[in-house]
Amino acid sequence: MSPGPARSTGRRRDPSGPPRRPQGQRPPVSDPARQVALDVLTAVRQDGAYANLVLPRLLREAKLSGRDAGLATELAYGTCRSLGQLDAITGAAGNRPLGELDGIVQDALRLGAYQLLKTRIPPHAAVSATVDLVRASEKPGGAGYVNAVLRRVSEADLATWVDRLAPDADEDPLGHLSLATAHPLWITSALADALGATALDGGEESELARALAADEGAPPVHLVVRPGVLERDELAAMSGGEPTRFSRYGVVLSSGDPGGIPAVADGRAGVQDEGSQLVAAALAAAPLDGPDVRWLDLAAGPGGKAALLGGLAAQRGARLDAVEPAAHRAKLVRQATAGLPVDVHVADGRDPGLAGGYDRVLLDAPCTGLGALRRRPEARWRRQQGDVAPLVTLQRELLASAARLVRPGGVVGYVTCSPHLAETAGVVDRAPDTLELLDARPLLPGVPELGPGPTVQLWPHRHGTDAMFLALFRRR
Repeated sequence: MSPGPARSTGRRRDPSGPPRRPQGQRPPVSDPARQVALDVLTAVRQDGAYANLVLPRLLREAKLSGRDAGLATELAYGTCRSLGQLDAITGAAGNRPLGELDGIVQDALRLGAYQLLKTRIPPHAAVSATVDLVRASEKPGGAGYVNAVLRRVSEADLATWVDRLAPDADEDPLGHLSLATAHPLWITSALADALGATALDGGEESELARALAADEGAPPVHLVVRPGVLERDELAAMSGGEPTRFSRYGVVLSSGDPGGIPAVADGRAGVQDEGSQLVAAALAAAPLDGPDVRWLDLAAGPGGKAALLGGLAAQRGARLDAVEPAAHRAKLVRQATAGLPVDVHVADGRDPGLAGGYDRVLLDAPCTGLGALRRRPEARWRRQQGDVAPLVTLQRELLASAARLVRPGGVVGYVTCSPHLAETAGVVDRAPDTLELLDARPLLPGVPELGPGPTVQLWPHRHGTDAMFLALFRRR
């Protein structure tokens, strides 16, 4: 076995490594894009920050735009998505446990390994630029170790590292896919359960492999019109986008900043995944006997579905009550629904203090978010299997509240952005006896591969949407 990389001594050991700088002299930070990416990783690790929230602020502070901002975003998000995979590889390439390393060294190893294994950045540039960031940090002594480990990582490509470190694909297909696609094993297993008995058919070309691969990279940006205010074709022409495949309210952008589109800026349109549009529209389209004027969104924050339902309610002479327990998120709901017949209530959906008798109730329940891992780069490594049970309890309590608040003959749409069976079929199977399960599939016309029904499961690899789940009930 060859020796592991040397501990940092401040002395360069290999003439092909990055140029040595004078002892005691830190280089200026001349690579703001990589510095921003490294700062994002530090904020995620050290402060529990959300990468998609902290990155825009850091880009503004660094005054980055265009190509540099794109590089910083790619490195920050890509590294966050791959954290566990990169840790396994850099751990094997090094000779010290990850927990013994300074935080800046951990972050730099992840950032450097991502560049080496998942980008076209030349290896010498990936290594030297990353090492320079460490030399310019408060812990410059770690630069030698980072240099040595990254040089070892660069000796093989990602497929080779996976072959070396992952379990055998035939003996442990879930374990192999987990490392190969950078997902925790419990999430890989949950997706396999949701896809069913054929999930692993086809080996590396299996549906599970495609589902996991769909979490790689940024999802397309979907816009949604406010019904009755703006037509979809107008939004497409204005934004340069294309109509969405399934939603009659959506437009998909290939690139660009949605905040710069006039209709988004003035509230005639918003940003919303096509899957969210489909499930909200399905609830609004469910056939109903009797009055149809009182609608309820029982878990409304941050307000995307409430805004779409509010627009549809306005066209049909209905009014929507939107419930959100967190005051700051309720403020977002008010902003999203301004000008619409929507009343926002800061309350717990389990007992919101509202009079019952609603005709339509949407319950977009809090969940693990396993269906939207594309949008939350670090989420797959932050969520834990132990999070599922408390969320299921909350989901069942909220569904019981929805069952109390809807009138006899009224409809309830139970929605999660997770395909985890405990959060979908498990909750539906134990729904209150007063609720009758309906076939939701006809309410998503033209959408293929919705599953065996009567519930609906969307998937990124099948539909290009988040993995939204919809169960539709009628109160007996």
